[in-house]
Amino acid sequence: MAQQFGPGTASGAVRPAAGGATAMSAGASVAAGGAGGEEIVPFVSQVPGTPVHFPSFHGRAISWISVSLIMVAFVIGGLALVFGPTWWLFWASVGLAGLGTLMALAVGIFDDWY
Repeated sequence: MAQQFGPGTASGAVRPAAGGATAMSAGASVAAGGAGGEEIVPFVSQVPGTPVHFPSFHGRAISWISVSLIMVAFVIGGLALVFGPTWWLFWASVGLAGLGTLMALAVGIFDDWY
């Protein structure tokens, strides 16, 4: 389990990290290794109204391209079902959605979440 740093005592002191350095003197690094190879993560207050900064990450471009391909395929397939008996266009869009899904899995799209 990861160690958290933050209010360690009632006075609000910070628990020291491995090597005697405090978490703040280590630059509050998330990647700093703790005792026993544990990772030190920042303390996140659970008090409502406390401002918390999370890094901004919106995914990679290839992930957005994969999702856009799947969405376009669904729209085309839906329109093919609504506007006439164009079954060839529906099945082509199913194949396009399958291609987009395989592409998304191949690029590791599930690694893009927070």
